[in-house]
Amino acid sequence: MTRRTVTRGWPLRALVLSIGVAAAGYLGVAFWSGWHDVTAAFGQIGLAGTGAALGLSLVNYGLRFVRWQRYLKQLGHAVTWPASLRIYLGGFALTTTPGKAGEAFRGVLLKPHGVPYPATFAAFISERLSDLLAVLMLTLFGLAQYPQAHGLVLAGAASLLLALGCLTSKALPAALYRFAARRRGRLMTLLSHASDVLLRARRCHQPAMLAQATLLGLVAWGAEALAFHWVLGWLGADVSLGLACFIYALAMLAGALSFLPGGLGSAEAVMVSLLTVAGMPPAAAVAATVFTRLATLWFAVAIGLGCLMGSRLEKRLTEPAS
Repeated sequence: MTRRTVTRGWPLRALVLSIGVAAAGYLGVAFWSGWHDVTAAFGQIGLAGTGAALGLSLVNYGLRFVRWQRYLKQLGHAVTWPASLRIYLGGFALTTTPGKAGEAFRGVLLKPHGVPYPATFAAFISERLSDLLAVLMLTLFGLAQYPQAHGLVLAGAASLLLALGCLTSKALPAALYRFAARRRGRLMTLLSHASDVLLRARRCHQPAMLAQATLLGLVAWGAEALAFHWVLGWLGADVSLGLACFIYALAMLAGALSFLPGGLGSAEAVMVSLLTVAGMPPAAAVAATVFTRLATLWFAVAIGLGCLMGSRLEKRLTEPAS
C-alpha cells in the first residue's frame, strides 16, 4: 500500500461524521440530564481552569508518546519525532472504538516509514497493557475505602496478568506458529501473524523497558487524575487527591474492561456513582464528569482529527496534479 493510496483511502468524511454524531449524542445525553448545572459548572471552572485541565491532558498525551517512541525503538524501528508524533496523535481520532482498537490504524500510517504491521501491533498491545497497569496502580490510592470495587480491580489485574503471561511465554508463540504452519486458511494465517506479534511484543516487556514504560504511564495518567481533582475543587467538592485518583482510575478501568467505544457510558456511570457516594450532589457529579471527559477523551479525539485532516491537506498540496 503506497503512501498516496493510504492518504486518499481514508474514509475521513465518514470518520468525521461518525465522531460528530457520537459527540452530539454524548453532549445531548449529558445536557439532558441537567444542562443548567453543566453550563453553570463550566462557568465556575472558567477559562483558566479549562486551560489547566487541557494542559494536563497534553502532559498525558506527551508522556504516552514518549513511551510509544521507546517501544518503536525497542522494536528496531526508530521513526523521526515530527512524523511519529503526528501519526500517534492522529490515532486518537479513533479512540472512540471498542477497546480503542481503532488506534491500531497507526500501523497503516507507519507502514510508509518502514514499520511493519506486526511491530505496530506489538507496540499497540504493549501500550494498552502499560495503561492498564498504570490505572490499576492509581486505584490503590482509595481501594481500601471502597471494598465493593475489589471485584472490578481484581478483574483488571487478572486480565493484565493473563496478557503478561502470554507475552512473556517462550512456548506460546512457537506453539501457535507450529499449529498454524501445518494448516491452511485465514484463521491459521491470523494465528501465524499473532505469534509474530507476541514475539515482537516480548521485547517491550523486558524488565528495564517495563519499568520505564510503567513510570511514564503512571505519571501520564496521574496528570489527568490531578486535573480531575482540581475540577472537583473548583466545583466546591471536598475530595482528597488520593480519592480523586481512585475515582478517576476506577472509571477508566471500567471503561477499558467494558470494551465499549472509548468506555462511553461505563466510565461516566462509575465516575458519577462514586462522586455521589463521596457526598457530591448528583447534578454537580454529572457536571464534573462531563467536563472531565470533554477535557480528556474528546479533547484527544479533536486533536486526532486535526492531525488526520492536516496530514491529508498537506499531501494534497504536495502531490503532483494528475
